[in-house]
Amino acid sequence: MLDVVLNRQTHTVCTDAPARGTNSTNRRDFLRVGALAGVSLPALLRAEAGAAAKSGGNKGARAKSVVLVYLGGGLSHHDSFDPKPEAPDDIRGKYTTIETAVSGLRIGERLPLMAKVMDKIALVRSGAHNNDHHETATNWVLSGRFGTPFGDYPAVGAVVAHETGFTGTLPPYVAVPQNPSFTWELGKSAFLGGRYESFKAGDPSRQNYKVQDLTAADVDAKKAARRDTLLQAVDGLAKRVEGNDQIATYDEFHARARAMVLSTEARTAFAIDRESDRVRDRYGRNTAGQSMLLARRLVESGVRFVTVNYGGWDHHGKIFEGLDKKLPEFDRAVSALVEDMHARGTFESTMLVVMGEFGRTPKLNKDAGRDHWGQAASLLFAGAGVKPGLVLGKTDKHGAYTTQRPVTPADVAYTILDSLGIDPRKQLVTPDGRPIEILDQGETVKELFE
Repeated sequence: MLDVVLNRQTHTVCTDAPARGTNSTNRRDFLRVGALAGVSLPALLRAEAGAAAKSGGNKGARAKSVVLVYLGGGLSHHDSFDPKPEAPDDIRGKYTTIETAVSGLRIGERLPLMAKVMDKIALVRSGAHNNDHHETATNWVLSGRFGTPFGDYPAVGAVVAHETGFTGTLPPYVAVPQNPSFTWELGKSAFLGGRYESFKAGDPSRQNYKVQDLTAADVDAKKAARRDTLLQAVDGLAKRVEGNDQIATYDEFHARARAMVLSTEARTAFAIDRESDRVRDRYGRNTAGQSMLLARRLVESGVRFVTVNYGGWDHHGKIFEGLDKKLPEFDRAVSALVEDMHARGTFESTMLVVMGEFGRTPKLNKDAGRDHWGQAASLLFAGAGVKPGLVLGKTDKHGAYTTQRPVTPADVAYTILDSLGIDPRKQLVTPDGRPIEILDQGETVKELFE
């Protein structure tokens, strides 16, 4: 670790993963210093340089981009996409079922708009793993690899950023409003380092929404002076650590950061206020709805991977009071996203995935809630060649265990990466020089595309 003094305050600089071909102590040592004073964009821009040295491109790719709607807390499959109307009351719950646009498929009554678009998406009713811990399960399903609660492996979005880099002035990996978080932030870049972290877009439902660091007019003289001082300190630190030859491209990264701040492309992509009131209302004037609308704008502008962090599904008590509020919001936002991506042709090049870290227990608890349950969950897929109207997998009569075609977290991650033309078994390199596969198991869920 190194210390840098800025405005009489000492900041400790932590290290991230080294770029290939560099010493273990290198540019990574000053990436986080920038974040301390708001200069976060240059760290993101380094993804482009890493991608430039890679070969193979996107050969055989079905998709150019992905929108992952992450249902943090765990959506109850019983009360949404895998109802059990013949089960006892304490398993079935209070909701009835409704018909959908897919013949023979019925889902929960609180999802009438989703019922109309089920012929445009694939429903997987057999998501399954064996962990019921928020942090561990979240990192597992977001990375495809099982590890500790602290995130030993990079989220798929970070891998995509590492393998593809920038397109124009837009970051490759964006989280809206931010990364998932329970006790601590989850779904991070792990050993890949801070340069492949998601760009946090903030809450687009806020009045006068603006993205931090993306509006040049918001940077007053004092802030600009502070940033210039910071950049000088960082530049000096880099020279001490690596020598001039290894930081020859730093000015280029900084120039690209400034270009993004001033870029019409970037500012337009995030300018959700350019959407009509009718469109914004259709998604819902709330964080979930506006986040999904922004996600659509971002992938249409060239962002490779967008995670919509849509939490609040952890209903241990009074679940139906909670779902009476959450499900209509979900119904409106996700159905609008599906309709728009279908109508605008976005599905031709973009995969949509909707999932949480697990499902909920079959039996209602003493507090009229459902607890964590990794053994069964429902997932949605659409676009990029996914077969519309497909229903894959089954659970038993109580929705407790998968009985047909289990789909694991590794399978989901494998399917996403393979669809993007990224080899899921490719070896990456950890900071200590140890080779490690992106995924150590899993397979593409081929039934989604047949």
